[in-house]
Amino acid sequence: MDTYGFLSILPPVIAIVLALRTKQVYIALLFGIWISWVIINDWNFFTGTLAAIEGLVNVFKSAGNTRTIMFSALVGALLLFIQYSKGVEGFVNVLNKLIAYFEKKQSGYSRVVVQLLAMFTGILLFVETSISSLTVGTLYRPIFDKLKIPREKLAYIADSSSAPSSILIPFNAWGAFIMGLLLTQGIENPFGLMISSMAYNFYPILAILMVFLVIVFKKDIGPMAKAEKRTRETGKLLNDNAKPMLSSEVTSFESKKGIKAKAYNMIVPLATMVFMMPINLAFTGWDAVENAVSFSDHVFKAIGNGSGSSSVLYAVLTAIIVAMVLYRAQGIMKTKEMVELGLKGISELMPLALLMLLAFAIGDACIELGTGPFVANWSKEWLSPAFLPAIIFVISSFVAFSTGTSWGTFAIMMAIAIPMAEIHGAPLPLVVAATLGGGIFGDHCSPISDTSIISSMASASDHIDHINTQLPYALIGGLITVVLYVILGFIMI
Repeated sequence: MDTYGFLSILPPVIAIVLALRTKQVYIALLFGIWISWVIINDWNFFTGTLAAIEGLVNVFKSAGNTRTIMFSALVGALLLFIQYSKGVEGFVNVLNKLIAYFEKKQSGYSRVVVQLLAMFTGILLFVETSISSLTVGTLYRPIFDKLKIPREKLAYIADSSSAPSSILIPFNAWGAFIMGLLLTQGIENPFGLMISSMAYNFYPILAILMVFLVIVFKKDIGPMAKAEKRTRETGKLLNDNAKPMLSSEVTSFESKKGIKAKAYNMIVPLATMVFMMPINLAFTGWDAVENAVSFSDHVFKAIGNGSGSSSVLYAVLTAIIVAMVLYRAQGIMKTKEMVELGLKGISELMPLALLMLLAFAIGDACIELGTGPFVANWSKEWLSPAFLPAIIFVISSFVAFSTGTSWGTFAIMMAIAIPMAEIHGAPLPLVVAATLGGGIFGDHCSPISDTSIISSMASASDHIDHINTQLPYALIGGLITVVLYVILGFIMI
């Protein structure tokens, strides 16, 4: 791979700045992809343009990318099904009873309770971030709208409770991926090292804690405070110029008339999707297990070796089939209606699938440019051992911010951070935690992050508004984390 030096960070930074300044995420990403391939082709605009087109096509060479894009589109079919079946209306009716109960105790208390429920739902679904964000957004969007809570707040809760919980409770595909990376670095007990690093993984802990404190004490800052004021004074759930990631065709699709609203028409398909996730992880990773001492050990190791992208795709397909059978049995839909609604739902989420395609394409371009290795290697010459954990966190954050992927950051940085820790005599759990936490922090701040995109979609929020309102909280957590790593660096190294 050629070395492009400083030029390797130019395209993702330009894409991010353009996205934040213009709010035209698609154009910003396309420009970032195009300029990446122009640089790779020695500034030949013709061959660079052709290479950029091929770069978009090559996204589908990765089975994982293709599955994730398919998952993003199929979610639209599932959402339209549960909307049409009055499952959403039934769930809202159940929550309304809970709201009325808490309102009798204290006015305004129901807003706090519902937001806390959304947060704990996101944490409990630690098995996969896409499932977590999607479920939180889908379940709680109608009730947040009813209580006049801005969509940006729902997106923030969904985003900041999904990835942090998945990295802190690593009995999922995240944990398997991290253990695999540690194994490649010659770590004999990767599971033990991963678990011991959790105590030092400050950013995810702070991210969840901050969500809790913001909800309980009702203290919003920056753009989120403005969003809360807007919704409170005008009732507007979004800014006037906002472009929600999920169209109103899906969020406000007219339900079938003449049927009773039942909460289980929503809960059963979504619960199926969540329930199938660990089963699919075990299934896809079953044959990869060696030397299992018992059936339970085999299952646990299989989940650790499972394919996350396959599992979410199989889970949403299973949920759609269960929904079709459930609604057909009740006489809510006929087969022709199901096909038409499914295709309509998929078409409504094509913008999301396109955005995922562009996010993957710019990530691939960054790999070709060597963005991650350049940023990481740049620090080797001037790095002081006491500052190693803090610097590793900052560099991981920048790589994740520039590439929009925490997993890609883990893959890049783990190969650099562990040898550096060994050279400088730094505790491995501390350095591994800084690497993982930096990936999550940078991902939270990046407008080209796939997990943030899904959070915006599930919450039907404007994506850039979501990033802008979440950013102050993320920066506070990131700053505190850096200070803690500096202190521990001087104490432990």
